Amino acid sequence: MQDHDIQQLAGAIRERRQELGLSASEVARRADVAKGTITRLELGQITSPRMDNLRSIADVLQIPLTNLLAESRVLRGSDLPTLQPYLRTKFKEMPEGAVREIEAHFRDVAARHGININTGPAPGEDE
Repeated sequence: MQDHDIQQLAGAIRERRQELGLSASEVARRADVAKGTITRLELGQITSPRMDNLRSIADVLQIPLTNLLAESRVLRGSDLPTLQPYLRTKFKEMPEGAVREIEAHFRDVAARHGININTGPAPGEDE
């Protein structure tokens, strides 16, 4: 991870923990990780955090792991799925016709704004 990404992740964890009114000790206890792990993550001192620790922390902070990683820019836009597989995976109960309707609407809006949805963002556009 680059320093900027580390700091983004640190800030995202700290801000969410504070929003929930939790201490670092309480997050550590609930996530079953060492308190030092939380503290060091929030200080940006862990440059390669373990995914299992991040998953546990995200669960405690009540945010999807992918949101935490995307918001902190650990995941780039090109790492995320396009709309079609996302919709079909996230909303399995949604009728097929509704999925096609959303996809068509998204294609129309993207085209009006000159966005090619088949290639995703260019490098740097998701930042």
